[in-house]
Amino acid sequence: QVQLVESGGGLVQAGDSLRLSCAASGRTFRSYAMGWFRQALGKEREFVAAISWGGGVAYYADSVKGRFTISRDNAKSTVFLQMDSLKPEDTAVYYCATTYYCTGYKFLSTYDYWGQGTQVTVSS
Repeated sequence: QVQLVESGGGLVQAGDSLRLSCAASGRTFRSYAMGWFRQALGKEREFVAAISWGGGVAYYADSVKGRFTISRDNAKSTVFLQMDSLKPEDTAVYYCATTYYCTGYKFLSTYDYWGQGTQVTVSS
């Protein structure tokens, strides 16, 4: 059974930084791409960032490009999301997900396992 556990969320002020972590178990982590999505209250879940299985290629939503950085440590089966220059509009529950596929990273349907999410709240 695949398990993804996010951590690192919290309440911060605009301009602050947070680093989210997602620990994976139950599959060969290094063989699968990983993604981060977020869902704000009353809105649909949206793509934030994704990283290829080897970590060599990363993808970002335009809204976070230049502020967020996705990375992974395959030895620790963990993916990270470094979030800098946070804005109130970044407030959401952040989810990590894993996929066997190597394309379509921006689409929810590409991913087969999801974590439970971690809340990020950015105050103005």
